[in-house]
Amino acid sequence: MDVDTRLLRYFVAVAEEGTLTRAAERLFVSQPALTKQIKQLETQLGVRLFSRSRTGMALTEPGRALAERVPGLLADWDQALRETRSAAGRAACVLQVGFLASAANEATPRIIADFARRRPGWRADMRQAAWSNPSAGLAEGDVDVALLRLPFPGQDALRTTVLFTEPRWVALPTGHPLAPCDLIAFHDLWDEPFVAAPPESGWWRDHWLATDERDGHPVRIGAVTDLPDDWLSAIANGYGIALAPASAARFYARPGVVYRPVSGVSPSQVGVAWAPADDTHPIVQDFVRCCLDNRPRPEETTV
Repeated sequence: MDVDTRLLRYFVAVAEEGTLTRAAERLFVSQPALTKQIKQLETQLGVRLFSRSRTGMALTEPGRALAERVPGLLADWDQALRETRSAAGRAACVLQVGFLASAANEATPRIIADFARRRPGWRADMRQAAWSNPSAGLAEGDVDVALLRLPFPGQDALRTTVLFTEPRWVALPTGHPLAPCDLIAFHDLWDEPFVAAPPESGWWRDHWLATDERDGHPVRIGAVTDLPDDWLSAIANGYGIALAPASAARFYARPGVVYRPVSGVSPSQVGVAWAPADDTHPIVQDFVRCCLDNRPRPEETTV
């Protein structure tokens, strides 16, 4: 019998969360859709996996037996996919490098050039990811290594090394009342609508909304975007403001948007990340060394 791994992942989420509501929130799907998928899995297996009640979803005996085995099966399958994709790229002497936005800023070309010198015949293939994928495909095994903004969901399961830190500023429409200010206190922005990443980016989105630095003040969402161009358009059109790395003032300058320093909010970090299985892989580790040897100079982390 063939079973869709997506159904197994849904099953694990319900088993771990204990309720359809919390599992649906974790999976970013609707509760009715999740209920339908669980029923489909039960139909395929011919067993009841859960006892349903007003208090939640309790595993049946067959459900407990499945719950003991499925996480390991999924982990093995994910590892097999990762190794297969990685082997295909490495057979062609291509290192797949995922990244978000401006990657390692001005240091990125130096990193790529250094890698080419260290590994003649190899190419670092840069693959930009949308903000809905904060690991830039690394968590899914789509890339070998990634240049990312920390923290990101799933970070604990990967290796990460911080390359540099830079302040978080705020991006504002040019006509905003605070745009003339040289420095803006973060608490003066709490009631503003914010342009946010998609909900599926989890606490990466929360970091860029600074939800932990608002003293419990709720966030207002004015727009949701997944790509830098859409993000800039939403800000320029007055749908909201957004926290951004200070370097965004260089990499994402455009008419209608201004960037200003912010006090009272923690900085942003850029790191290089890779899978634990590649701790000893010479090609991946050469790229990591290139990142460490070519960190941005101090003047490249300021505006």
